[in-house]
Amino acid sequence: MNNPVLLVAAREFRQIAATRGFWVTLLIIPIALAVAPISAHFMQKDHTENVMLIDPSGQAAPAIAARIELDHQRQLLQSLSRYAESHDLDRADPRAVWAHHEHYYSDAEVQAFVAGGGVKQADAAMQRVAAPDTKPFEAPESDYKIVPTPARLATSDPAALGRVLPAMVSPATKDPTAQPIDYAIYIPADFVSGRAPVQIWSDGPVPGDLMGMLQETLTRAMRLHFLEDKGVRPEVAAAVQRIAPIIAVNRPSPGKGHEQVMIRSILPLLVSYLLFMSLMLSGSWMLQGTVEERSNKLIEAVLACVSPAQFMYGKLIGTIAVGLTMVAVWVFAATAAAFATQGMIADILRPALEPLTQPSVALAMIYYFLAGYVMISMIFLTIGAMSDSFRDAQAYLSPVMLVIAVPFAIIAQMVVRDPSSMGVRIMSWIPIYAPFTMLARLGAGVPLWEVVGSGLTLAAFIAIEVILLGRVFRASLLGAGSKPSLAHIGRLMRGRERE
Repeated sequence: MNNPVLLVAAREFRQIAATRGFWVTLLIIPIALAVAPISAHFMQKDHTENVMLIDPSGQAAPAIAARIELDHQRQLLQSLSRYAESHDLDRADPRAVWAHHEHYYSDAEVQAFVAGGGVKQADAAMQRVAAPDTKPFEAPESDYKIVPTPARLATSDPAALGRVLPAMVSPATKDPTAQPIDYAIYIPADFVSGRAPVQIWSDGPVPGDLMGMLQETLTRAMRLHFLEDKGVRPEVAAAVQRIAPIIAVNRPSPGKGHEQVMIRSILPLLVSYLLFMSLMLSGSWMLQGTVEERSNKLIEAVLACVSPAQFMYGKLIGTIAVGLTMVAVWVFAATAAAFATQGMIADILRPALEPLTQPSVALAMIYYFLAGYVMISMIFLTIGAMSDSFRDAQAYLSPVMLVIAVPFAIIAQMVVRDPSSMGVRIMSWIPIYAPFTMLARLGAGVPLWEVVGSGLTLAAFIAIEVILLGRVFRASLLGAGSKPSLAHIGRLMRGRERE
């Protein structure tokens, strides 16, 4: 490697890559993506919770158990539908109920699904058309399981149950040899009259879904009793209980609608954030290195071998290489996580990576990322050349950070609310904000003329910036003493270096 610019770039890359901060920053996102599925796993229920039903009349417990099983089958059907949609398996049976996505499955549909073979039959049909590398369907466990009621408790009165059950559901006093119980529910024989309360023993809050199933099942039984008591024939009363509306959910086709647009915007928004974060980090590392080289008089030795322009371009290329390395590792980690995991994280990551499949969007993202890196890195590099110490650099760096960071936070919020709003479109044409804004907007769709126009404006701005700040860099590189004023910086930009 005999090119002086590349020699300086390689030296800059090695110098930054040798720091602990670089490696911590490089690995923080891959570690977070690796930990996320584990954290999600631990946040879920770690076991099926056991429910004991104490029903002296023997009429309510079977209905509650049937309701719990029906809801579990509904959960299986929903998971199976998401699995079929994610792996493009609807062609196995386009008329099957699980091939109807974004759909609330009624009790009748769930019962028909179970009668037709349930998960086993549907999974077998899918596997006949699935690709060899398709991951098998993982059926979720049931949230609740009905456990047998001991004979001594089945005939106990509420007072006796109140003395025994608290100890059975308390983790501190549970007998390790006995059947574990999470919830004990007592349904009095005359609950249909509404005079005796249904009682629940648990060691903590009762989940809303369990309360909902219990409330719905017992309410149906009470209404049925009320109608029969009013003289309505049992078959008519039972038919009334089965009356329910048919609900059809109409949503935009895949890839459309606000929710899908937001998912497609995850990657561009993330790249915009990564550009900002990696710029602040690698830029500060470059600035610190330049300040140290200047204060330690190492620049004189370097400039004996390369020209100031070669030194400047080499540092820019080295810093850009550092940033691209970090982003490449982050994107690779996100892609690997999207295709190596299942569940909610994968369901979000996979469509979020869809913009990369469109060459025009991918090229625009690469262009704006590189342009933003050159533009901001040139500012950091010039500040480093003008500063004798890192304290001096902070005097220039603080206002620059405010100018960039504060609007960036506003841009992110504006893009989330409305990526085509007037404020966002205006920011797309302001060169110092164009890379962040356009990157954030690309997932929601930007007119081609706007992408090209904003890109050309940004390119012209960078060309002028490199010329003007390059003059300041070369004139300040070997200077020492007081910090240059804004007026002096202006004269340096105009080429009046010896005043």
